[in-house]
Amino acid sequence: HAGRGLSLPRMYELVEATRARLEAEGFSESTRAAGYGHLGDSNLHLNVTSLVGRDDRLLASLEPWLFEWVAGAKGSISAEHGIGQCKPEFLHLSKSSSAIDLMKLLKRTLDPNGILNPYKVLT
Repeated sequence: HAGRGLSLPRMYELVEATRARLEAEGFSESTRAAGYGHLGDSNLHLNVTSLVGRDDRLLASLEPWLFEWVAGAKGSISAEHGIGQCKPEFLHLSKSSSAIDLMKLLKRTLDPNGILNPYKVLT
């Protein structure tokens, strides 16, 4: 898939689906979900906060569900900042293997010594 965001109605749908997921998983009283972002380029920042602190069960209930939902909507799980260090195993949900291979080739070509952002997503 090419990198692309979600249409505005799908953005609202994702926030509502996330809230429904949180409720179904028993987190409705201890979490809040909101979406904000860049409507012009269709990037949504989904913000899920826990009112009781870090909860690994909460994270497990959202990942990979969230990334699969976005992939099913033909969106991309990386936006203007890229995939990030914590989510590279989900990159295949929004990028084809040939696109990932091309990214790795570009990284090796432009940074053959691995000194620019070492140990990051593309090595």
